[in-house]
Amino acid sequence: MAARVQSSIQNGLWFLSSSALYSINSRGAPNLKNRLQFRHNLFPSSSKGALYCTCRSNNLPNGQREQLVASTEAFVLTTPLYYVNAPPHMGSAYTTIAADAIARFQRLSGKKVIFITGTDEHGEKIATAAAAHNSNPSEHCDVISQAYKALWNDLDISYDKFIRTTDPKHEAIVTEFYSRVLANGDIYRADYEGLYCVNCEEYKDEKELLDNNCCPMHLKPCVARKEDNYFFALSKYQKQLEETLMQNPDFVQPSFRLNEVQSWIRSGLRDFSISRASVDWGIRVPNDVKQTIYVWFDALLGYISALSEEEQASLQTAVSSGWPASLHLIGKDILRFHAVYWPAMLMSAGLSLPKMVFGHGFLTKDGLKMGKSLGNTLEPNDLVNRFGSDAVRYFFLREVEFGNDGDYSEDRFINIVNAHLANTIGNLLNRTLGLLKKNCQSTLAVDSIIAAEGNTFKDTVEKLVEKARIQYEDLSLSSACEAVLEIGNAGNLYMDEHAPWSLFKQGGASSETAAKDLVIILEAMRIIAIALSPITPNLSLRIYAQLGYSQDQFKTVTWGETKWGGLRGGQVMAQPKPVFARIENQTEGEDRREETKAGKKKERILHSKGVAEA
Repeated sequence: MAARVQSSIQNGLWFLSSSALYSINSRGAPNLKNRLQFRHNLFPSSSKGALYCTCRSNNLPNGQREQLVASTEAFVLTTPLYYVNAPPHMGSAYTTIAADAIARFQRLSGKKVIFITGTDEHGEKIATAAAAHNSNPSEHCDVISQAYKALWNDLDISYDKFIRTTDPKHEAIVTEFYSRVLANGDIYRADYEGLYCVNCEEYKDEKELLDNNCCPMHLKPCVARKEDNYFFALSKYQKQLEETLMQNPDFVQPSFRLNEVQSWIRSGLRDFSISRASVDWGIRVPNDVKQTIYVWFDALLGYISALSEEEQASLQTAVSSGWPASLHLIGKDILRFHAVYWPAMLMSAGLSLPKMVFGHGFLTKDGLKMGKSLGNTLEPNDLVNRFGSDAVRYFFLREVEFGNDGDYSEDRFINIVNAHLANTIGNLLNRTLGLLKKNCQSTLAVDSIIAAEGNTFKDTVEKLVEKARIQYEDLSLSSACEAVLEIGNAGNLYMDEHAPWSLFKQGGASSETAAKDLVIILEAMRIIAIALSPITPNLSLRIYAQLGYSQDQFKTVTWGETKWGGLRGGQVMAQPKPVFARIENQTEGEDRREETKAGKKKERILHSKGVAEA
């Protein structure tokens, strides 16, 4: 749920903010192997199974039921709820940018979208981080949660719901969910004893520790700790989870992540602790106010509580407002919680499972793992301030194949953004509008359908935009960007081959042909603006405005309008103005400043010489 790093030094690639106020913690569900001394089971298990559909129209004929679902079902998309022991970092920004692109595409496709994000605000680490900065946990959470909202605004994240796990409605739903699982016989009390990593907030298996019982992530000795906790009977759902994954192979994506999950389950599931006696900052256990609910059992329910509009919501009200989720988008480090623990919890409570859990990869910087000790952290606020939101969004979605790990290099960032957005797309639009202004008074000669009659360029664009649509549907965001960029490349090639500037000079029929060529290119630009809008919403708006459309028209555009034929004869285009400024790298900027200084010095010398001669 929260972006809690769950990987070791050997296999962990993760993100840290260079300006973070606090260090990001690592934690997960307790490892029970060789750790538990069970006293007795207070609540016998029941055989109650999960309900896999919350639709209340099952008594309708098939055709009517399908029609009802198609017309009312929302596309519910979630990011993790980010852990607020520190400000947002590039890892959380990357996940959220990707989620936003998916949400925008689904809206373009006509879906009712509920895009959920938020913050996970309970746990021992939160209280510790707050105390370290002379603050109480509530004030600390307010500050960091607001930092996430501010960054999401700067990155043009179009979320619909922002849930905080300290919200009253969330606490009410967690309490009700816990009570439901308890009533189903899946919660029992037992002693919990072992070596505990305070930074991870997790009990560790001795086999995974380094010398002197040091945590491999934080390199600090774990402490012996014994608690009387409540446990969730995860092992009870092993067979059910195995069957679910076998029957629904798309439940975990990409497919190689499914293999990981199946391997975990086959190795044998162990019950895990869902309460803490030593942690005060959290939601109280309903049947034992001396304990608080373990943060993962608490935070995962934010996906459901976010759906409710009521401050004191009921579980059923929240579920009926959009559950189950269509897509949980997470980092691969928290896959186990979302693909094993969360489904079992939902089964116990009799609720539907999410339709898909997608675990994406991590980033490195210049080929190296990021970390404060290496001094190579990546600060999202700095990137946005320096390069703008469109550049940041485009680079990470275009250059990182979604699902795999990816690398950030500033030189590559600048080169890619300049080549694709400033040159291929921005320059094509600017020079086309410049020719239109010079030769056609910025007015389209004919409809784009008439201009493209018998022209294979139209077919090329239609094939590429359909390719982009399919890639968006498949969550292949990098490939979707590539397909749209290919339209720009095709447009530049068309311009170079047809050379409308030369045709205008010839006059007569050649001039008419040239005017049609400009309409064809501008129609392609209109389609690019729509097709790229999930990735670069501001750039797409600027392109649309250059084509003579209003902001309101852009806001109501749909994917269906990528069909060729939107531009009309007589339509007046805006005055040419660059839609994306080329980014200068540091060396180029210094060289240009030196050239400017040298030029001014030469002017002063010539001016002085002229005065002397006079």
